[in-house]
Amino acid sequence: MSGLLALLDDVTSLVKVAAASVDDVAGQAAKAGAKAAGAAIDDAAVTPKYLRGFAPARELPIVWKIARGSLFNKLVFLLPAGLALSNFAPWLIPPLLMLGGAYLCFEGAEKVAHALGVGKHHGGPDGSHQTKDPTHLEEQRVQGAIKTDFILSAEIMTIALSNIPPSNFWMEAATLAMVAVGITVAVYGAVALIVKADDAGLFMAQNGNLGVTRGLGRVIVKGMPYFLKLLMIVGTAAMLWVGGQIILHSMAEMGWSMPYDTIHHWAEDAAHAVDRFQGFVAWAVQAAADGVFGLVLGTLLIPIGTKVVAPVWASVFGKGAAH
Repeated sequence: MSGLLALLDDVTSLVKVAAASVDDVAGQAAKAGAKAAGAAIDDAAVTPKYLRGFAPARELPIVWKIARGSLFNKLVFLLPAGLALSNFAPWLIPPLLMLGGAYLCFEGAEKVAHALGVGKHHGGPDGSHQTKDPTHLEEQRVQGAIKTDFILSAEIMTIALSNIPPSNFWMEAATLAMVAVGITVAVYGAVALIVKADDAGLFMAQNGNLGVTRGLGRVIVKGMPYFLKLLMIVGTAAMLWVGGQIILHSMAEMGWSMPYDTIHHWAEDAAHAVDRFQGFVAWAVQAAADGVFGLVLGTLLIPIGTKVVAPVWASVFGKGAAH
């Protein structure tokens, strides 16, 4: 009997350890995933473009195809690559983060330039309007969206990896896997809600039993275009802020900390200048400075991205790969 009780005690201890490990993985995944917000918001803002022109009945199946491809990219290609970097070449992570941050800055600055009427944005599924076969068009759009997602997913996984505290191989693998699944579900769940919101609003406006229901439906239908514009603005701001922050922090890790330290001192001085909300003021000043840095850098990168990188990328992966 005492042996059975000892066994049960050991099992209970193992369960507690396992539960604590799960909690640790979930906590680390949440913190790491939060750092990738800029790329995730951009992903949610970009994907609805690939659904333009399709019948409402095809919208959710297309979102599911893209989400499935995104998860495959993260778990099959990017997760093993990230673990290999972390365990065998950790010195490569800061340069790769800077490359991803530069891409975010470039994308954000190009969207700002496009909004101001400067240059030509390469957004959307290029050339797909020339395809008349709906089935082929759908596959073309899905493949283009998955290729675009691969870039954003690589940024998300690299950012997440850099924010995971030092731990063993399996803890890192579990945390990255949770980040991959969680962000994919969040992004494409949000995309599904966005693309079907106007249909839901139209149904409520036409079939609601109450005046309030019909009114809410009309508000949703009329408000969705403005919401999509707001989402694009927030996504652009997040890209510039996160991209600038990644580059400044990575430069500090690689030995040049002056820009990062200067902005940090600005934020501290601004916080000390107010009596209330010091934490928010410090964050706002640092985020604004990071965003301005990202905008300036991204603007400088536009000629390189549009004249050199984009043509090479299109020749290798096809025009649908760029957004």
